[in-house]
Amino acid sequence: MESDSTFDARGTRSGPAAGTPGTSGGAPGPFAGPPGGRGGGPGASGTPAPPAQAPATRPALAEWLRLPRPAAATGIWRPGHVERPEQEDASVPARQLLNGALIAYLCGWLLWSLLWNRYLDGWWVFVEDWWLLPMLWLVPKDWQAPGHPDFMLYVGITYLWYGLVLGLLAHAFGRVGNWAEVWRRYGVPIWPLFVLVPGVWREMPRVDGLLWASNLYWVLLVCAVLAAVGRAGRWPAVRRRAAGGPQGAPPPPEADPAEWPDLRDAGLTEAAGRLAEATRSGTLGDVDYARIRRAWQGVRTHPERLPAFADAVRAYGPAACGHPSGARDLPVRTAQHDLVTGQVRIGAAADHPRNPYARRTTGVALEPALLGTSLLAVGPAGSGKTARLIRPVTESLCLQALAGRAAVVAVTAQGAALAPDGAFDVVVSVGRPDSTHDLDLYGGADDPDEAARTLAEALVGDLVPDCRRAATALAQLIGPYRAAHGRFPPVPELRELLDGAPRALAALRAAVAGDPAQVRELDARARGADRADDAGPLLAERIAFLDRPALARFFRTDGDAPRLTLRTVEHPLRVRVDLPERGHAEASRIVARLLLAQFAEAAQARADRSLFACLVLDDATRTVTADSVRAVQRLRSANAGVVLALRTLEEVPETLRGPLLGAVGCRMAFAGIGSWDGGRFAETWGTEWVQTRDVTNRQIISDEPLTKAVHFVRKLVTGRAATAEAVTVREVERQRWSASDLAHAVPAGHAVLSLSGVRGEHSPPLLVDLGR
Repeated sequence: MESDSTFDARGTRSGPAAGTPGTSGGAPGPFAGPPGGRGGGPGASGTPAPPAQAPATRPALAEWLRLPRPAAATGIWRPGHVERPEQEDASVPARQLLNGALIAYLCGWLLWSLLWNRYLDGWWVFVEDWWLLPMLWLVPKDWQAPGHPDFMLYVGITYLWYGLVLGLLAHAFGRVGNWAEVWRRYGVPIWPLFVLVPGVWREMPRVDGLLWASNLYWVLLVCAVLAAVGRAGRWPAVRRRAAGGPQGAPPPPEADPAEWPDLRDAGLTEAAGRLAEATRSGTLGDVDYARIRRAWQGVRTHPERLPAFADAVRAYGPAACGHPSGARDLPVRTAQHDLVTGQVRIGAAADHPRNPYARRTTGVALEPALLGTSLLAVGPAGSGKTARLIRPVTESLCLQALAGRAAVVAVTAQGAALAPDGAFDVVVSVGRPDSTHDLDLYGGADDPDEAARTLAEALVGDLVPDCRRAATALAQLIGPYRAAHGRFPPVPELRELLDGAPRALAALRAAVAGDPAQVRELDARARGADRADDAGPLLAERIAFLDRPALARFFRTDGDAPRLTLRTVEHPLRVRVDLPERGHAEASRIVARLLLAQFAEAAQARADRSLFACLVLDDATRTVTADSVRAVQRLRSANAGVVLALRTLEEVPETLRGPLLGAVGCRMAFAGIGSWDGGRFAETWGTEWVQTRDVTNRQIISDEPLTKAVHFVRKLVTGRAATAEAVTVREVERQRWSASDLAHAVPAGHAVLSLSGVRGEHSPPLLVDLGR
């Protein structure tokens, strides 16, 4: 299989990386199989084996595919998600409910006992049996005589009255003790036990016709009660949930995603059968599924690719449509990933009053639809930015790159535990002799003005608010150099030209003597060098940080060494760039700004924007410039985004802190930030209307002697004066998170996160537990 050299195994490349001028060779076909050709290997004879080192978090595919993924709000982890009510359940806690019901029952029983035993009759009640008077008024006195023919009717009416009074007491104290709720919670499930035991099995051993008829009556009664109580108590739903329910049962074949119904509907029965068998046997992983689904979406868009897709699946099975690197998974995973939705879980919303009740305890996840608005994370060293945010996001993007959905460029310091080398296609270690790739200082550009613009931003973007003059000075030198030599100048020669070395400028002028346009450029540069505000000396000073012996080989423009250019984001590429921050801190900052500028330029210049492109900067210190802030705002329309991690906003120029927070759609404040940083986040997140409850205690002053004596005794006993409490409830506008709260109220291992999607959906700032 012919492949772009960018995707070859490390250490085996002989030409420039993809996108570099002069690269030969075509891109891999959309339905290629494993590297090594189509004629042999495991893919030709049978189903290839899964990766030798399967990640511990790799899911069982069939069960994973059948997980419910309901539509949810922005940033919610969708696999297995269950919606929560918008408001907190106002039901009384069980302990309080049972205590209140028991106390109400005892009070009612005591009152009835006092009435029944006539303890409430006495000198303070003028009539005995006063509670029987309404009944006695309705019954003739003659009936009360024991010998009267209607005496039994009087007795029945009396007991009926007793039952009425007892019922009124039960109703009154039942309302006070909330016995209706006790019945709904505990009475409905156990009520049939009180009916079944005395009604049926107690008399079963006796054989008698009348008893059998009585037992049959009890059975029918029990069935009726069970039907009524079961319907009221929703027993069928409980039984289905206990048995696994319809969600846990395998769906019918025509709706089972593990059976690949889309392929069967399109007539690819053989291909669907092979993939379904690989799904059941476990040789097809979640990355394989996502990759083949991605290829199938391309087939639906371009029906002429259907035969090639079917042939690839028949020949290679789960390894069909493979990534050019041949990898089918990452060596290791440290986070939960769902490649159906493209999400990676980073934590869960804390069960905290500041979070909306509907979002508490729900999983929090990131996906390309959110990262497409870019993300800014601020937190001190040790707060978990790399381990709990940058690494999971990088892993997710690498998995999606293997599935043909994304391209990722991760920039980190050498030695940082971002991800192992095996998780990337290209690893560029600036300043290390064992690095297999160089960096293209000019980003693979052919236009001198475009190359000068990105290079000027990298060199002086953190010092001057407007880089146009510096870009013009660079273009006036690298343009003639390219016209004379067919390539841009390497770092040492560019430094000489910017320093105004007479020999270098004379040689360049002689080389372009026959081109009047290039001679005019050199003349303009000579006139600009005489001005007091010339940008040449500043550019020469900054380019000197790259002109060091340890970095000499990484910015060459000649030779056959492969060079990395970010124009390769046209392909599902996984790149990691390691910067020498310990020995060359300023050079590392320049390279980081260069990569950010080149990425923004390349992402917007892509012809095919179906791949999500993302640049991850593990440390964006002194990387943000005015031009990069404007570029970040334009990335969301190019299906691209950046992830920036900072220790503090003080590492961004003061004039750019507000615009940066406004340019990104996702903002994350980790525990431990300063109140000055918290103030910026609080201002960005704005205010909301909340209900406040003010309680005012007013001392009671009385002129009556008895009341004054009671208040005096109370103050002696309690030590407090008698007060009256006044409660005022009102709606006020307050900050969602204040600067003080962000600085002091965020627990360790937590962060406050707000999210926005590329389509405009958003979520309020949430307190997220990053360890769940």
